[in-house]
Amino acid sequence: MFHKPKGCVTARRDAVRPTVMDYFPEEWRDLLHPVGRLDIDTEGLLILTDDGHLDNRLMQPKRHVEKCYFFMAVGDVGEEGARRFREGVELYQQGVNSCPAVYEELRRTTIADVKDWLPEFRRSRYLKNPGGAVTVGRLTITEGKKHQVKLMLKSVGCTIFYLKRERVGGLTLDESLAPGQWRELTEAELAALCDETL
Repeated sequence: MFHKPKGCVTARRDAVRPTVMDYFPEEWRDLLHPVGRLDIDTEGLLILTDDGHLDNRLMQPKRHVEKCYFFMAVGDVGEEGARRFREGVELYQQGVNSCPAVYEELRRTTIADVKDWLPEFRRSRYLKNPGGAVTVGRLTITEGKKHQVKLMLKSVGCTIFYLKRERVGGLTLDESLAPGQWRELTEAELAALCDETL
């Protein structure tokens, strides 16, 4: 279990950018591989394994393994957006629909209230409208298309500025792990994860 920080790519090697493997002992870097991917600006739960069968079973679309994301986004999802998520929303400019997703609104707030969470490169632009709507919520999906959560939110008129994966199947990120830290799975956690793939 690895708490992926922002700013590194989910890859074994990259000629330009730091990778998730830079956080592991040198002798492990060719043994382990990441299960799925998180974007460079996304943080949260990433599983690394040397078990190709587990990786394959967790990532097979037909198994519908849940992935839960916490997000903050400029815009208001609203009732219509929530309905579209439940039914399967067309991914922004992709021409394909997502599978139905579970959406939980945690709160509605304003840009001024979350200014410390805004990425540096967007902060001044967003703060020109400090009263602008912000939605804080969770989205649970059962597939893993590229940039899927961001595209789903974009489809309902929202732009994500913070995204964190909290859970994959029955495995929840250990919040005692700071970004960049990892630990081995317990037997119970591994069993819960394997149960997802039966």
